[in-house]
Amino acid sequence: MTAVQWIDVAPGEGDQRLDRWLRRRFPHVPQGRIEKMCRKGEIRIDGRRAKPGVRVEDGQTVRVPPLPEAERQASKIEVPVNQADAEMIRETVIYRDEHVIALNKPSGLAVQGGSQQPRHVDGLADALRFECEDKPRLVHRLDKDTSGILLLARTRAVANALARAFRARDVRKVYWAAVAGVPNPRTGVIRYGLAKARGHGWSGEGEKARVILPEDVERTPDARHATTDYSVLAALGTRASWVALVPVTGRTHQLRAHMAGIGHPVVGDGKYGGSGQENPGDGWGARLGAEFSRKLHLHARSLVLDHPVTGECLELSAPLPPHMKRTWEMLDWNVSGVPEDPFQGAGRT
Repeated sequence: MTAVQWIDVAPGEGDQRLDRWLRRRFPHVPQGRIEKMCRKGEIRIDGRRAKPGVRVEDGQTVRVPPLPEAERQASKIEVPVNQADAEMIRETVIYRDEHVIALNKPSGLAVQGGSQQPRHVDGLADALRFECEDKPRLVHRLDKDTSGILLLARTRAVANALARAFRARDVRKVYWAAVAGVPNPRTGVIRYGLAKARGHGWSGEGEKARVILPEDVERTPDARHATTDYSVLAALGTRASWVALVPVTGRTHQLRAHMAGIGHPVVGDGKYGGSGQENPGDGWGARLGAEFSRKLHLHARSLVLDHPVTGECLELSAPLPPHMKRTWEMLDWNVSGVPEDPFQGAGRT
């Protein structure tokens, strides 16, 4: 075992998440282990406990606990991306310039690694260098089973600019989902708070978010306010509907937990909708039968932001993944017949 290390955040390394800073320093340490060390208080910033998502700043000192020597040696070995994976990840590119890359992330592909995630976008990013010397950097995340637009920055400066834009909510994101039942009213705002509910497994792989009434957020430990706009775009009687969702705040599992919280879980969501719950037509239950039940029907459809270098408005749109496309065709939901952002002009940005 190595000794405890105290590492200073070097000039230019600041303004990034603690877990990402650690992964760059120790690429062999999986995300799940970093999260566990943070929960146990083994990783500290300037002597204080820190969560994986806290941002490190230049000049701070990070305490890193002992790491097995074998793991440290593993960090020196670079595993190249195989040709099949390289071709797969390049095919997901829907936009690229010298500063930014946008992917249409497939459902089932994790964004970052963990103890159970050996294949992920971050690990495949080396195949997305193109003419750049450095591999692109993640600036936000999507759930493993959520498909759609994922931005990567091609330089550290652009990564910092995009991270600031996401924190300031200057990035407009619209998701599409198929949900059980039809929300009433058909357009509204969900304001449930969210708190973590510890899952099973040594690193909490089954971790969920539980909904908290807005008036109870302040007195609930670890609860945070969360807001989601929703609008119904089409419906299959009362059994299921196509909704557009905007996460005004950006909490983990926010859209999935919020839709389940109002009684309309995302179709195929075994974590929040109950994979064993059938939907006989009363609106509840994430299982509709056949292929509808096998995969999560949640897709990051569009993203609008000011380009971090040129300042021009960048509007991106990602086609539906194959399983959702088949569902839409089966239910005769017409993608070209709805507005890209149904909330425009509704008074909320």
